[in-house]
Amino acid sequence: MAERNVSRYQARDAAAHPAYLSPRYISSVHRSPQQPLVLIPQSLSELTGPVFGHSLVSAADADLTTNAGTGAPALGERIIVSGRVIEEDGRPVPNTLLEIWQCNAAGRYPHVRDTHDAPVDPNFLGAGRLLTDAEGRYSFTSIKPGAYPWRNHYNAWRPAHIHFSLFGPAFLTRLVTQMYFPGDPLLELDGIYMTIADPAARERLVARFDPERTRPHFALGYRFDIVLRGREETPTETL
Repeated sequence: MAERNVSRYQARDAAAHPAYLSPRYISSVHRSPQQPLVLIPQSLSELTGPVFGHSLVSAADADLTTNAGTGAPALGERIIVSGRVIEEDGRPVPNTLLEIWQCNAAGRYPHVRDTHDAPVDPNFLGAGRLLTDAEGRYSFTSIKPGAYPWRNHYNAWRPAHIHFSLFGPAFLTRLVTQMYFPGDPLLELDGIYMTIADPAARERLVARFDPERTRPHFALGYRFDIVLRGREETPTETL
């Protein structure tokens, strides 16, 4: 019987990503492991599946301004975020499921546990998904998220950001990161953004304003490329 061709993932360089314990990010002090991690042997099923059905992802999922299905658009400054998902040598990563979630323009998530005293937008789900094309390209439409307070310390505010989740050939190859906006004065005060020790790596989480992706009289454009490995890899959360 021929040996099955299994696509296995490689260990990531932990130094390029946030540490488990980052005192500036207060909650990490309480939840970070205090003993060396124990690596559990993985089975074939964990390395190769489960997978998702590409046919379940529609073009409508990539427009967060309308995918609530209410017939009315979400409130706020419209934006178009585009980019590529690539390997360290520039090779595209095609047909990758990219999930996004964010708060609304007032800085509130549509979640029962978000009790921030800010308006809820009934026309905004705060989540979407899409697939990269054959060249690793993606694009989605949304609204610029607002800043919101959090309890990291007195008067702490999170800068505007969008969460990204990328799935590889198995759930174990899932990567999670955040995209920020250029010129935000809250970045250098943020306990999560600043957990990344390397200033150049932090900058790779900041999108670039892109006039070519800006649509006249409709939305501002931003470019955010995601590099999976190498010296220019995008910092991701260690799961």
